Amino acid sequence: MTAAQLRKLCLSFPGAYEDFPFGPETSVFKVEKKLFAISALDVSPLNVSVKCEPELASELRGSYPDAVVPGYHLNKRHWNTVMCDGSLPDAMVRDMVED
Repeated sequence: MTAAQLRKLCLSFPGAYEDFPFGPETSVFKVEKKLFAISALDVSPLNVSVKCEPELASELRGSYPDAVVPGYHLNKRHWNTVMCDGSLPDAMVRDMVED
């Protein structure tokens, strides 16, 4: 998944918008002022932090330890950081963002 594809996906949800509360280098995607995804779109390899149900977050980390890690600088119970470097299928990354 490329940065452009990730941005397009995040902005495809009804009411979604991009914000930059942490500075111009970090895209924060929200719906109704609630964060659902955070990414530094210019960083390589690309990664995205996504909000997740606690049980599923833990399960994903256990199943994909090299591609899904606890959310960077976020509440580790509710957030995962997902590598978008090809180690996971794009469809799986999309599912995590959509969740």
